[in-house]
Amino acid sequence: MGKFDGLLLASDFDDTLFDGGVSIPGRNLEAIRYFTGEGGYFTVATGRAHRTFEAYAPLIPINAPAVLSNGAAIYDFQTDRLLEQTTLPETAPLDLGELMEAFPSLALEVYYGEDIYVCRPNEITFAHMRKVGCSYTQRPMGELPTPWVKALFHQEREVLLPVQARLLEKFGGRYEAIFSNPRYLEITRKGSTKGGMVARVAQMLGVAREHIYCVGDNQNDITMLELSAIPFAPADCAREVREWGARLLCPCAGGVIGDIVDILDQMY
Repeated sequence: MGKFDGLLLASDFDDTLFDGGVSIPGRNLEAIRYFTGEGGYFTVATGRAHRTFEAYAPLIPINAPAVLSNGAAIYDFQTDRLLEQTTLPETAPLDLGELMEAFPSLALEVYYGEDIYVCRPNEITFAHMRKVGCSYTQRPMGELPTPWVKALFHQEREVLLPVQARLLEKFGGRYEAIFSNPRYLEITRKGSTKGGMVARVAQMLGVAREHIYCVGDNQNDITMLELSAIPFAPADCAREVREWGARLLCPCAGGVIGDIVDILDQMY
């Protein structure tokens, strides 16, 4: 029996667990090993898809199914199995195509199984693909294979804000549309969120709601912060998370998981 038996700690990856695309702070890894060694479940809930996260999974002491694609999938890296996955509705090419026409500077990135396709890429798209280190296929909208697990619009935040508003106004019953980065607007099927999938993982593991703890830095993390017994965030999180009311800890580079485990160590 360990002091963290029956607890689930779920962390966002980029800019929370992973330091700005540079490294995983050693303090985080040390804290996770201690937490799991004392019986706790640790996992990652990330906007990254399986293909763009799988290289990092072996570096992290994950011992619970991970939430991928911004809440569109649950993957068990311990058994190398996809446990659950949702896809965008069949109307997605028409719906998102309408937005592409209305906002001509938008770039679109879609995930079809393990394959990544882009339509009308821009400099933000190119930077994103360098960041995730994956190849992609460029095709016009009408030639993108479906169904899509998730999609991303790429542009500056001031362009994406009205895109988000229009998408939710016209098609809000079909999609989630949320920022994972100021220049990435992520789109998943309605109901497919990090919070919903973290709750599903907790159910799989038999973890009670009051023993779920989550940490994240951006708008797409708020659904899981709402689930958390204490909603945690790094000090350098996005304004939306700070204003929402998360408990701020050290900056990402300081090893925010270490702060959380220190707090839990005092609580249990």
